[in-house]
Amino acid sequence: MTSKEPPNYQRVVDDLRARILSGELGPGDKLPTEKELQKRWGFSTTIIKHALTLLRSEGLIEGRRGSGNYVRNRTRLVRRAHSRDMRKRIGSTSPFARDSEAAGKQPSWEADSRKIPASAPLAERLGIQPGDMVMHTKYRYLADDTPIQLADSYEPLTITGGTPVEYPEQGPIIGVVARMDSIGVAIDRFVEEVITRPAMPDEAEALELDRRGGMWVISVERTYYAGQTAVETADIVFPGGRYRLVYEMPIDPWTPSGG
Repeated sequence: MTSKEPPNYQRVVDDLRARILSGELGPGDKLPTEKELQKRWGFSTTIIKHALTLLRSEGLIEGRRGSGNYVRNRTRLVRRAHSRDMRKRIGSTSPFARDSEAAGKQPSWEADSRKIPASAPLAERLGIQPGDMVMHTKYRYLADDTPIQLADSYEPLTITGGTPVEYPEQGPIIGVVARMDSIGVAIDRFVEEVITRPAMPDEAEALELDRRGGMWVISVERTYYAGQTAVETADIVFPGGRYRLVYEMPIDPWTPSGG
């Protein structure tokens, strides 16, 4: 049995994608014109336009009005999940700031904190009762003034209420681990669940996503624990083409069996 041939538009997409990912076509390089692609492949204008639209949706190319299509600069910030909150690295800057600076970009962020009652799903994540009060902080992070991350953070006020770190952005200590350390709450682990999905309309607006350049995001549900107690949970959203997530997982030491 022979495999089914891919649709014509997919053949164009696969070819150009491979040339971009291999580096044959580098950031800033101009793609062949639609007419040149038609001549090369012998396909209709509709098929070529559809292929280019798909490449834009993947974030691989961008269209410039009156000029053509170009390979996008895909330099991404690197988020190293294992080491970002290790105590030996905690200082006066946030993990996001370190990510940005490591990529040669200037970090900044916007934040707004409000006390709200926990919804049933949020209460389940934090191990509290629905209606218990939490501090909800909405963040928008920017690198070189480009929106690059959103986050909604929730902390039970039974833990931080009335302490100097009750409002996450109003004190001198930055970062969840360092703030909790300062009030005697020792975070010892975190759990992250990662999915990719289409951007919600408000996320697309806040992240300034171009519908032609990709409307998908990486969504991370993260929860910090001190023992069995959840002390913070957050929903973090990254534009698919602007961030690279790196996870380093320790493995238990090997011990010989038998004997």
